[in-house]
Amino acid sequence: MLACPPFVCVSAPLRRLLLQAEITASRLQFATLEGEAGAGKHLFAQTLHSRGSLANLPFKRRDAREWLATEADTAVLSGTLYLDRVDLLAPAGQGLLLNIVKILQDAPPSKFLLLVSAHVSLRHLASQGHFLPDLAFRLSAVRFPLPPLREHREDIAPITQVLVDQICRRYQQPTAALANGTLQRLLQHSWPGNVRELASVLESAILDSTTGVIRPADLVLLPVRETLPAPGERQVGGVAVPGDLTLDGVIRRHIQLVLELNRGNKLRAAKQLGISRSTLYRIIAGETMVSVGSVEDAEIAP
Repeated sequence: MLACPPFVCVSAPLRRLLLQAEITASRLQFATLEGEAGAGKHLFAQTLHSRGSLANLPFKRRDAREWLATEADTAVLSGTLYLDRVDLLAPAGQGLLLNIVKILQDAPPSKFLLLVSAHVSLRHLASQGHFLPDLAFRLSAVRFPLPPLREHREDIAPITQVLVDQICRRYQQPTAALANGTLQRLLQHSWPGNVRELASVLESAILDSTTGVIRPADLVLLPVRETLPAPGERQVGGVAVPGDLTLDGVIRRHIQLVLELNRGNKLRAAKQLGISRSTLYRIIAGETMVSVGSVEDAEIAP
């Protein structure tokens, strides 16, 4: 069984969470992990699992919607089950999960822990009429709110070092070093994508570096969006939802994101998107949309 990656923390908020995990892990039946995308909920769930009495049993991560649709069977539950994004469950899915939770509470398995994750507070969603109150309170009797990275910046330096070591080992190359000014630039960014964004930025910088040194100029940091919804967006459960939810709209927004990550380099963006450069130009010009599974869109630019 693979060892749980370290949950790196020096800040007071994360140290309190880790202490709470140490105290409660062996006695938990249900718990909710709340926090923004990329804040470290999955890693913290693994940490809870490794600290408890079920550490030698399987840890399984499943999308809540997919698990309820295909695998929900209380008779075979063992170890730790981590259900991702329960806040996205439709009312029917919430009702099904509530029935499962009631069964587990009435006849709790001796070796089972249910952890669920949400980007926003389940109790807040319930107060807004978007989540079943009974389910919200049952699942969040014990809750671990993971703060966004911008609220515990003192953890950026140690997390960065761990991520750099992991990335370099993955690509079988010597550990990269940070040039003067690089850490300062990392500390100044607000990290809307949290630790996941930090890992992505470091990985790109490491792969682009030819010297083994990460310079400030190697860090491709996306501009931070305003907290207010953009035109056409609406707020649902504290999350900005685009007005255009068509597949074409999703594709255009994703292409724009990849272009920003590559500083407008269309050749590199086309390679990452898995489409030809000519197709990318036509999409930008609004002449065509990428069709799922099309032959041309599978052609990678030379």
